[in-house]
Amino acid sequence: MNFFTITRGDLDGFFGLMVDNLIQLLVLSALCLGVCGFPLGFITAVVLPGAAVSLLVGNVFYAWQAWKLGQRTNRTDVTAIPYGINTVSLFAFVFFVMFPTYQATGNYVAAWKAGLLVSFISGCIEVIGSFVAAKIRLYTPRAALLSALAGIAITFISMDFLLRTFERPIIAFIPLGVILLQYFGKVRFPFGIPGGLTSVVLGILLSYLSSFWGDPIYQPGAIENGLQTIGFYFPQLSISPLIETLTYANIKAYFSVILPMGIFNVIGSLQNIESAEASGDSFDTKTSLLVNGLGTLAGTAFGSPFPTTIYIGHPGWKALGAKHSYSVLSGIFMTVVSLFGLMGLIQALIPVEAGMAIVLWIGIVITSQAFQAIPRHHSPAVVVGLLPAFAGWAVLIIQNVFIFLDGKLQTTLQELGVKQTIHFSLSDIPPHLTFLPYALSGVLSLSQGFLITSMVWSAMVVFILEKEWKKAALWAGVAAILSAIGWIHSYELQGNAILNRFTEFASWDFPIAYLSLATLFLLVQFLGPKEKQAK
Repeated sequence: MNFFTITRGDLDGFFGLMVDNLIQLLVLSALCLGVCGFPLGFITAVVLPGAAVSLLVGNVFYAWQAWKLGQRTNRTDVTAIPYGINTVSLFAFVFFVMFPTYQATGNYVAAWKAGLLVSFISGCIEVIGSFVAAKIRLYTPRAALLSALAGIAITFISMDFLLRTFERPIIAFIPLGVILLQYFGKVRFPFGIPGGLTSVVLGILLSYLSSFWGDPIYQPGAIENGLQTIGFYFPQLSISPLIETLTYANIKAYFSVILPMGIFNVIGSLQNIESAEASGDSFDTKTSLLVNGLGTLAGTAFGSPFPTTIYIGHPGWKALGAKHSYSVLSGIFMTVVSLFGLMGLIQALIPVEAGMAIVLWIGIVITSQAFQAIPRHHSPAVVVGLLPAFAGWAVLIIQNVFIFLDGKLQTTLQELGVKQTIHFSLSDIPPHLTFLPYALSGVLSLSQGFLITSMVWSAMVVFILEKEWKKAALWAGVAAILSAIGWIHSYELQGNAILNRFTEFASWDFPIAYLSLATLFLLVQFLGPKEKQAK
């Protein structure tokens, strides 16, 4: 088969992967605009061209890799590994790195630089992980890795878009139904039209009709503003801003987000390679993971603060009959959209409401896989690992409520001519006060470094289930060290800002508590039954 051969299956696969990647860029743009204060012009000129570099590099390579495998094995049914913006890292970096930086500084450039830093380190972890992925899998239970991933998926991905779905049910229910029918019900739509494309088209149509029932989605002037960004934007080398923010203090400040996300990217990509092999396409693990990391680094070097990854879904694309060209077509399309400033226009024409069903589905699949890809008796460990993410999500809600109310208070005081400084702040609440109706200090402590906390507690539960008390004690000891230096559970309130406290010794409470747990597990090891009970 010629490398430039395009089959009907490639066209089906292209529409599906293109819509998926397009939605990622739409969500990326919306979050940068609404959460991190990025001007649309900056997103168009810097962020998206950088993302295009990584998407083109990865998609072309994985297409070439699939073509070479077909040539080597004399097969015409090899399907390329899907590749695109990492959804989980996108949300994690926006909400836990870029948004807090923007809140603290009021400067979107500072938020962008912080994003470049964490994306760069994440890419480095992916590159290193390509050589040590097997070691990571050996020492960390799968439930511990997947539960933390699922925690983000069910809260910061699924819940956000689920609430948006129920905010506008007339618009969102039908597109969501289409996605559920295609991906869960395996329904094929007329003429083989991909469900993702069908969902987005119906979402656009319903969004357009929303003005007729008094709840318009389309904003006046949005299309005109989108047309203003059309042009040609060559990717801008962003090494200098990256070096400026690449300091030990910054790396330490964000390491509790960077490390688990980097590990998740490596393990998630590794599992997707295994999934492809189970479908009949065996790709070299080290090379696939290495290019994944290099794609992230390439995008970061040209201004994109968002890592790329090997996607789930290879068996689905293969079932559609996609070969290798669907990946090339997707990479070229996303490059054209990004380099020619078309995203502003597309964002005006395709509101988030029209495409969020796909992202909601991704969150659901990631969460369900955490239970499906582990031994059944480890499912309690996954549940335990989900809980810290709910605390992180709750803190984000609580913090934004206080910020909103404080802003309202300042406006009211100004209107009344009050010159006295009065604020409505989180830091004014006593730490052990029951609030809404939870212990505020408990929610805050559990939320800080919750990705690592999720891994730790899930791993402990796995080894408790397996009656491997020494390993459970070891994980508790690791948690004692991490809490002592402030990577988990440690925080400081300044007004409505929640700051990490990374010090030589952050507090006594959690290190003592975790060491007590480790001692308890070791007592069971040495004083309890010597043989593991049969399961």
